[in-house]
Amino acid sequence: MLHTRFIRPRLLCIAVTACVLTSVGCSAGNESGADSKPTDKTSRPAAGKKPTGPEGSFSILTYNVAGLPAEISKENPAEHIPLISPLLDQYDVVLTQEDFDWWGDLAGKFDFVNYHERLRANATHPFETAQHPGPEAVDLDMSQRPMPLIGDGQGIMSRFSFTDEQRHPWTSCFGGIDTSDGGAGDCLAMKGFAVVTLTLSPGLEIDVYTLHMEAGGTDADQQLQADNVAQLSRFIAQHSVGRAIVVGGDTNLHTESDHPDANGDADTQLWASLLADSDLTDACAATDCAETSRIDKIAYRSSQAVELQATSYDVPTASFRDPSGIDLSDHEPVVVNMKWNAITS
Repeated sequence: MLHTRFIRPRLLCIAVTACVLTSVGCSAGNESGADSKPTDKTSRPAAGKKPTGPEGSFSILTYNVAGLPAEISKENPAEHIPLISPLLDQYDVVLTQEDFDWWGDLAGKFDFVNYHERLRANATHPFETAQHPGPEAVDLDMSQRPMPLIGDGQGIMSRFSFTDEQRHPWTSCFGGIDTSDGGAGDCLAMKGFAVVTLTLSPGLEIDVYTLHMEAGGTDADQQLQADNVAQLSRFIAQHSVGRAIVVGGDTNLHTESDHPDANGDADTQLWASLLADSDLTDACAATDCAETSRIDKIAYRSSQAVELQATSYDVPTASFRDPSGIDLSDHEPVVVNMKWNAITS
């Protein structure tokens, strides 16, 4: 989430950096998103079918790496990102947020343009998402939001091959450089979701999504979070029809929490809506995890071709600290071990 680092005492530094990155400012976006909620019931395994084909397992990590420029961050990405890199290697699939690889044209003089590569320097995954192609290539609608300073921050690394990589920004956003309006700085980035089709075994595919939702607790943020859920649900219903999927990332939804940004039970209802609309199972709930309020989440569903099952859920925070015991990010790493089985007639 962007808002924990865009704090008022740093506004002058942010403004200077923004002027160097681009001449276009950030302002509040408009509300968007239809209220239709299609559900893909064809994703469920057919009655009577049992897993009788190939089987296997994989680990999946979702981690917001706090990769905002050091000049505007209360974290220490210049030192921490190289420490994160080798830790990623122990997981089969890695979903990252705030892992930025697109910037304004004049950003070359800043060291943060190297964070993305440093994050991968000691990770040996043979497959990874390509560099963000820029706002025009992902059809960012400037009539609904301002020009962003940075990309979507979404990354996927995998030991399984994947194809059909797509990136989709949220239609709108709220909050720019000046956070006095209660915004969380979301318009500074092209937040949204990315998806790939991953091959578990020859002829056996699943769709894997990474996302970063709107942050903040204002009425505008809450409406945009609802729009995010609706936009993602519609896309899944069209793109992943009949396919098993895994969805992970920084939802910024404080479920079952008294956090001020939770807006009562609004965040809990939004997460429940996403699960219901896309026939997903929360990996935390499926494994009886201890803390359901964590905003970094992983969910999944099976299909008539492959059964997915979360076998364990872990938050290895102690492993993601520097030698002084300081967390490498302001988010915790979330790891789920998944078992998969091919389903045959």
